[in-house]
Amino acid sequence: MVFGGKAAHAVKEATATIPIVFVGGGDPVAVGLIASLSRPGGNITGISDQSTELSAKRLELLKEVVPKAERVAVLWNADDLAMTLRYREIEKAARVLHVTVQPLGVREPEDFDLAFSAMTRERPDALVLVTDVLTNLNRKRVLDFATAHSIPAMYEYGFLVRDGGLMSYGPDFDDMLRRAAVYVDRNLKGSKPSDLPVEQPTRYYLLVNLKTAKTLGLTIPQSLQLRADEVIQ
Repeated sequence: MVFGGKAAHAVKEATATIPIVFVGGGDPVAVGLIASLSRPGGNITGISDQSTELSAKRLELLKEVVPKAERVAVLWNADDLAMTLRYREIEKAARVLHVTVQPLGVREPEDFDLAFSAMTRERPDALVLVTDVLTNLNRKRVLDFATAHSIPAMYEYGFLVRDGGLMSYGPDFDDMLRRAAVYVDRNLKGSKPSDLPVEQPTRYYLLVNLKTAKTLGLTIPQSLQLRADEVIQ
């Protein structure tokens, strides 16, 4: 089992016979990882997170919390095509919402300091973090920076909100891991990856951290709190 599109591509290039199960990584068809969701082909299948399609919704929700936001920073792994597709989707949504995007592409851990410096020089009204292996490994740095500089931020997974982030909208990562484990088990029992359709989450969760909102001096609209699947006090 591998995490993210880049890792899945690397393993796929290394072997054409060993079954591969991937978790997350954006749109696997768009990045050429599989032939189609229903018939992935080859020796690979897994659980997709549909994050490209969700990117616009995340920006829309963030705008509800920060309605006066005019500049939104987007922090993503620019070395990963799947993450770049998410960034482009946010760009499209930003035009509709009359928001200027501050692009902060990173490729290695050292680039986060450059991104933080850019946000210090030109402070954004809000931030969207696109989550892959690189940004997840550096998530504490992002969370700490957003808190220290009072920048409201939208994340993709609930565990980031439970760690202190403001809000998130996306699938349950633990559930994705459980579904991937089922596929690993089926492969070990003889099923072919090419016969196992790539699954997509069927439910998406909105989480809001009121404690963080208070620290940032924000009031979360009551309507959004009522829609939230989890409100952290």
